[in-house]
Amino acid sequence: MKILLMPLLLLVMVTAGCSDDSSAENSAEDVKAYVSELSGSNEAEAASIDHEKLYVEDAGVETFHELPEDEFFVSFAPYLTTTHPCEVHSLTGCQGEMVEEDIDVKIVDGDGTVHLDETITTMENGFVDLWLPRDEKYTMTIDYQGKSLESEFSTYAGDSTCLTELQLK
Repeated sequence: MKILLMPLLLLVMVTAGCSDDSSAENSAEDVKAYVSELSGSNEAEAASIDHEKLYVEDAGVETFHELPEDEFFVSFAPYLTTTHPCEVHSLTGCQGEMVEEDIDVKIVDGDGTVHLDETITTMENGFVDLWLPRDEKYTMTIDYQGKSLESEFSTYAGDSTCLTELQLK
């Protein structure tokens, strides 16, 4: 009987050691720093972020990372003439029109709390990345060289993490 149990025990141990758990256990701050590192870079072959996870593919290996429970990632790219449709932001693929431009951004929630009111420079990919409280509705106002826009968005489960329908007029 011992002879039969040893190979079975060895097989269970080897299988458990080789299991494909592609979820990385990281703190919220680690995940946010990793998102910042990947955004607009070529640090990975592909990286995208939805309302609950960061998905990364690099060297043929796919991993995912849980996002903070109380914060929602949203990336937005205002534009003048050219945009693309997007719902799930690709940190390594989405490209906005307005690269490294200073824009005035104000974001207010439904209760009137101002979450952001400052001049921000868009990144090399033309986007601005933000972490906001989950389960809220927001109004965003953007001003740029005499042009402006106002847009509503929300941070509920299933909401878009990529806002590209933001034409300045």
